[in-house]
Amino acid sequence: MTAATPGLTPVGIFGGTFNPVHFGHLRSALELVETLDLAGMRLMPSAVPPHREPPGCSAEHRAAMVELAVAGESRLVCDRRELGRPGPSYTIDSLAEISRDLGPAHSLCLVMGGDAVASLDTWYRWRELLDWAHIVVIARPGWHLPADGEVADWLQRHRADAAEVLRRRRSGAVIIEQLRPLAISATEIRDLLRQGRSARYLLPAAVLDYIDEHGLYGERRGKNG
Repeated sequence: MTAATPGLTPVGIFGGTFNPVHFGHLRSALELVETLDLAGMRLMPSAVPPHREPPGCSAEHRAAMVELAVAGESRLVCDRRELGRPGPSYTIDSLAEISRDLGPAHSLCLVMGGDAVASLDTWYRWRELLDWAHIVVIARPGWHLPADGEVADWLQRHRADAAEVLRRRRSGAVIIEQLRPLAISATEIRDLLRQGRSARYLLPAAVLDYIDEHGLYGERRGKNG
C-alpha cells in the first residue's frame, strides 16, 4: 500500500485486444469515468497479448478502430504505447510507464473484467499490479470474486468499498463496480462478419466501415454491413 496523498486525480486504464472494439467496451469505459469521477479513460490495445493466441487482426488496425470509436468523446482516448514496444505486451510495464508519465499527482485505475480476474495468477508479475495502480473490477450480474486460492486471498486483502480511495492513494486498492449489462462479444462480431451477416448496432458505424474498407474478418461487403 502507498501512503495517503490528498487530492489525487484518478485516470483509468482499460487494456485489451479490442478485436474489434465495440459498444460493450465503450459504454463500460464511459460509465466508469462518470461513476468514479475519473479524469479520463485510456483504452490501450495490446500489441502482442501474452495470455491468448495472437489476434488475426494487426495491432495497427485494432488501434485505428479504437481511435475511430472514441473520436468526439474527449474523456476516452486510445493509448498506443504497447504497439511501440517489442515482445509481449505486459500490463505491468505499461502501468509503470504511465505512472512515470503522469507523475505523482495522479492515481491509476486498471480496469479488469471478471474473466481476467479469475486467471490473474497467470499474468506476468501479477502481484506487483497494485504497486502501480488500483484495480477496478467490472462486475456483471451473477459474477463474484474467486472464492478461494491465492488470487482470492490477495484480492480480499486489498478490497476497498469507497471510490474515494482513488483520490487518497496512488495504488493498492481493489474496487468492484456493477455496470449496465451489455452482452456484446468481439468473438460474436467476428463470427457474424465471417458469415456475411450484419454487425451493425453492435459497434460504432465508423468502426464497421473501417472493417469493410480494409476487408477485416471476412469479405468486403460495402457500406450496408
